[in-house]
Amino acid sequence: MTPPYKTRTQMVMENLRGRILRGEFPAGAPLRQDAIAKELAVSRIPVREALMQLEAQGLVKFEAHRGAVVTMLDASAIEELFYLRALLEADTLFHAVDKMTEATFAQAEAILAQFDHALESGTQIEHWAELNHSFHATLYQAAGRPLALDLIAQINLSCDRYVRFELLFASDGVDKAEREHAQLLELCRARRKHEAVVLLKQHIEAAGQSIKRILASGHKN
Repeated sequence: MTPPYKTRTQMVMENLRGRILRGEFPAGAPLRQDAIAKELAVSRIPVREALMQLEAQGLVKFEAHRGAVVTMLDASAIEELFYLRALLEADTLFHAVDKMTEATFAQAEAILAQFDHALESGTQIEHWAELNHSFHATLYQAAGRPLALDLIAQINLSCDRYVRFELLFASDGVDKAEREHAQLLELCRARRKHEAVVLLKQHIEAAGQSIKRILASGHKN
C-alpha cells in the first residue's frame, strides 16, 4: 500500500512533535527556525507552519525576543484537560457500549496488544499516548457522535505529553494502564456500561492526579 502523501509542514510537525514527546527538546528549549530548516532541508515556511500547529497542541509557545520554545508542563492545564476528558469520554462510552460489535472488540484488542508491547519494551515512547487514544477511540466510535469524537481527539492531542509523562515516571503507571484497559474492554464486552463508565472516569481522573503529584515532586519533562 502506498503511504499517504504528507506535506513538508506535516513532516516537519511530526518530526518536531516526536522529538518533544521523547524529551529530545526538553521544556523551555528554544526551537530555532533557521537551524530546524537547515537540518530538515526545508525552507522556513513549513517550519513556522509546523510550529504554529504545535502551539495549537500546547507543545510550543512563542515568546518575545526568544521565538518558539517548548512549553513547560502545566498543573493548571492538567486539571482542565483531564476533567474535560473524563466528562466527554464517559458520556460517549455510555452511548457506545450497546452498539459495539465483535469487530470493535477485535480492533480494540489488537491496539491494546500493540500498546502493551510498546509499554513493556520501552519502545515507541513518542507513540504511547497515540496508542492509548487509539484504544479508547475504538471503543467510542460506535456511539456515532462525530462532534464528540472530534473534540475528544483534539483534547487528547493536548494530553499526549502528559500521558507519556505519567507512563514514564509513575511507579505503577504501566501496570495500572494495562490492567485498567483490560478491565474496561471486558466490561464493554459484557455490556456492563454503567460499570465501564465508572471505571473510565476513575481511570482518567486518577491519571490527571498522578501527573500533578509527579510534577509536584520535581519532575519537569
